[in-house]
Amino acid sequence: MSAKVVIECYENIPCNPCVTSCPFGAISKQTITSIPTVDESKCTGCTICVSRCPGLAMFVIEELGDKAHITLPYEFLPLPERGEKVKALNREGKVVGEAKVVRVLTKGRGRTVAVTIEVPVELAGEVRNFRRYE
Repeated sequence: MSAKVVIECYENIPCNPCVTSCPFGAISKQTITSIPTVDESKCTGCTICVSRCPGLAMFVIEELGDKAHITLPYEFLPLPERGEKVKALNREGKVVGEAKVVRVLTKGRGRTVAVTIEVPVELAGEVRNFRRYE
Protein backbone atom coordinates (compact mmCIF):
# COMPACT_ATOMS: atom_id res chain seq x y z
CA MET A 1 0.00 0.00 0.00
CA SER A 2 1.30 3.42 -0.83
CA ALA A 3 0.73 6.37 1.48
CA LYS A 4 -2.86 7.63 1.49
CA VAL A 5 -4.77 10.28 3.37
CA VAL A 6 -7.45 9.30 5.87
CA ILE A 7 -10.04 11.99 6.52
CA GLU A 8 -11.82 11.93 9.86
CA CYS A 9 -13.73 15.18 9.52
CA TYR A 10 -17.26 14.89 10.85
CA GLU A 11 -18.31 18.53 11.00
CA ASN A 12 -20.43 20.25 8.37
CA ILE A 13 -18.75 23.63 8.82
CA PRO A 14 -17.45 26.17 6.31
CA CYS A 15 -13.86 25.03 5.86
CA ASN A 16 -11.73 23.99 2.89
CA PRO A 17 -7.95 24.26 3.52
CA CYS A 18 -7.58 20.55 2.77
CA VAL A 19 -9.11 21.08 -0.68
CA THR A 20 -7.11 24.18 -1.57
CA SER A 21 -3.82 22.82 -0.25
CA CYS A 22 -3.85 19.52 -2.15
CA PRO A 23 -1.54 19.95 -5.18
CA PHE A 24 -3.02 16.86 -6.85
CA GLY A 25 -6.73 17.71 -6.56
CA ALA A 26 -7.31 14.52 -4.55
CA ILE A 27 -9.54 16.15 -1.91
CA SER A 28 -12.90 17.65 -2.77
CA LYS A 29 -16.08 18.92 -1.19
CA GLN A 30 -19.51 19.26 -2.78
CA THR A 31 -20.08 22.53 -0.91
CA ILE A 32 -18.00 24.63 1.48
CA THR A 33 -19.86 23.05 4.42
CA SER A 34 -19.88 19.41 3.27
CA ILE A 35 -17.50 16.75 4.58
CA PRO A 36 -14.41 16.30 2.38
CA THR A 37 -13.80 13.17 0.33
CA VAL A 38 -10.59 11.82 -1.16
CA ASP A 39 -9.99 10.40 -4.62
CA GLU A 40 -7.45 7.70 -3.73
CA SER A 41 -6.32 7.42 -7.35
CA LYS A 42 -5.00 11.01 -7.13
CA CYS A 43 -3.65 11.00 -3.56
CA THR A 44 0.13 10.61 -3.27
CA GLY A 45 0.26 10.77 0.53
CA CYS A 46 2.30 14.00 0.42
CA THR A 47 1.03 15.06 3.93
CA ILE A 48 0.43 18.72 3.02
CA CYS A 49 -3.22 18.48 4.07
CA VAL A 50 -2.24 17.22 7.54
CA SER A 51 -0.52 20.50 8.44
CA ARG A 52 -3.19 22.67 6.80
CA CYS A 53 -6.32 21.20 8.41
CA PRO A 54 -7.41 23.45 11.32
CA GLY A 55 -9.62 20.65 12.66
CA LEU A 56 -6.73 18.16 13.02
CA ALA A 57 -8.81 15.70 10.99
CA MET A 58 -6.29 14.54 8.38
CA PHE A 59 -3.89 11.60 8.71
CA VAL A 60 -1.63 9.89 6.21
CA ILE A 61 -1.03 6.17 6.58
CA GLU A 62 1.62 4.18 4.75
CA GLU A 63 1.93 0.44 5.31
CA LEU A 64 5.49 -0.85 5.05
CA GLY A 65 5.45 -4.60 5.55
CA ASP A 66 4.91 -5.30 9.24
CA LYS A 67 5.17 -1.58 10.16
CA ALA A 68 3.04 1.45 9.32
CA HIS A 69 3.98 5.11 9.22
CA ILE A 70 1.22 7.43 10.39
CA THR A 71 1.62 11.17 9.80
CA LEU A 72 -0.60 13.13 12.13
CA PRO A 73 -1.05 16.69 13.39
CA TYR A 74 0.67 17.56 16.65
CA GLU A 75 0.13 20.75 18.66
CA PHE A 76 2.06 20.19 21.89
CA LEU A 77 5.44 21.46 23.08
CA PRO A 78 8.14 20.47 23.34
CA LEU A 79 8.15 18.68 20.01
CA PRO A 80 9.30 15.07 19.96
CA GLU A 81 12.61 14.16 18.39
CA ARG A 82 13.34 11.69 15.63
CA GLY A 83 13.96 8.23 17.09
CA GLU A 84 12.06 8.98 20.31
CA LYS A 85 9.83 6.22 21.68
CA VAL A 86 6.28 7.41 22.42
CA LYS A 87 2.95 5.94 23.55
CA ALA A 88 0.57 5.30 20.63
CA LEU A 89 -3.00 6.43 21.38
CA ASN A 90 -6.33 5.53 19.83
CA ARG A 91 -9.20 7.93 19.08
CA GLU A 92 -10.28 7.82 22.74
CA GLY A 93 -6.80 8.70 24.00
CA LYS A 94 -6.10 5.23 25.35
CA VAL A 95 -2.62 3.75 24.99
CA VAL A 96 -2.69 0.91 22.44
CA GLY A 97 1.03 0.34 21.98
CA GLU A 98 4.43 1.89 21.51
CA ALA A 99 5.54 3.98 18.54
CA LYS A 100 8.75 5.52 17.29
CA VAL A 101 8.97 9.06 15.90
CA VAL A 102 10.43 8.89 12.39
CA ARG A 103 9.88 12.47 11.19
CA VAL A 104 8.87 15.90 12.51
CA LEU A 105 7.71 18.38 9.85
CA THR A 106 7.69 21.97 11.09
CA LYS A 107 7.68 23.76 7.71
CA GLY A 108 5.61 26.89 7.33
CA ARG A 109 4.79 29.55 9.83
CA GLY A 110 1.29 29.28 11.24
CA ARG A 111 0.86 25.68 10.15
CA THR A 112 0.31 22.69 12.36
CA VAL A 113 3.34 20.48 12.94
CA ALA A 114 3.03 17.06 11.32
CA VAL A 115 4.73 14.13 13.05
CA THR A 116 5.24 10.72 11.50
CA ILE A 117 5.31 7.77 13.86
CA GLU A 118 6.00 4.12 13.20
CA VAL A 119 3.69 1.49 14.68
CA PRO A 120 3.00 -2.21 14.07
CA VAL A 121 0.87 -2.46 10.91
CA GLU A 122 -2.05 -3.98 12.82
CA LEU A 123 -2.43 -0.66 14.69
CA ALA A 124 -2.50 1.52 11.54
CA GLY A 125 -6.28 1.92 11.53
CA GLU A 126 -6.47 2.58 15.26
CA VAL A 127 -3.63 4.97 16.19
CA ARG A 128 -4.57 8.66 15.86
CA ASN A 129 -2.23 10.39 18.32
CA PHE A 130 0.66 9.81 20.67
CA ARG A 131 1.92 10.88 24.05
CA ARG A 132 5.52 11.35 25.04
CA TYR A 133 6.91 9.43 27.97
CA GLU A 134 7.37 11.61 31.05
